[in-house]
Amino acid sequence: MAFSVFKRPARLTKLQIWVGKCLAHLLIAGALVWQFVQGFSDNLGADPVQSLLDFTGQHAIHLLLFTLCLAPLARFTPCGDLIRYRRMLGVYTFVYALAHFSTYILFELQLNWPLIGSELVKRPYISVGFAALLILLALAVTSFNTLRKKMGKSWQSLHNWVYVAVVLALLHFSWSQKTIWAEPIFYWLAAFIILLPRMQYALRARKQRQRRRKPA
Repeated sequence: MAFSVFKRPARLTKLQIWVGKCLAHLLIAGALVWQFVQGFSDNLGADPVQSLLDFTGQHAIHLLLFTLCLAPLARFTPCGDLIRYRRMLGVYTFVYALAHFSTYILFELQLNWPLIGSELVKRPYISVGFAALLILLALAVTSFNTLRKKMGKSWQSLHNWVYVAVVLALLHFSWSQKTIWAEPIFYWLAAFIILLPRMQYALRARKQRQRRRKPA
């Protein structure tokens, strides 16, 4: 039973959900556009490409972790309607990750395709990050209700790959920083705290399946 300090669940009206989504679009999309405008205006310091890479990469992780927070927040707080924002934030996670990768191949490697292929093969942290991007692409494409209905039970199996994407994204970030300490460790701790209830649930479900399989 979800914890609630209220006698009744707090519900959001359609207008409140719509206004909340509009504000989220303005904030998330606006921040991304503004950062690139600043970059093209040469207002991001001595290394604007690195500033864009840092901004898009770290905020992709922020959005990914926040998206994973929405299910437990909807479950354990009075407002279950928070889950209505999950698809939107998940798609924006992919958008930021794509902007991160696009910045790298457009401005850092300047669309040098042989070099891009070489980087993907020779630099493991780039391969790991690219794998995370492909997972996020698959999740974003299949996030819409029409595809969800068509896919049936396989939809949930596919979207469980978001947990793999979290690990790969944090590996990519830690590898790029050349350390797991300092800033990356806080991301790992946040991910562990967010995923801990899911891991506990998975372990309980596994034990229950094992008990059912045992002969009476």
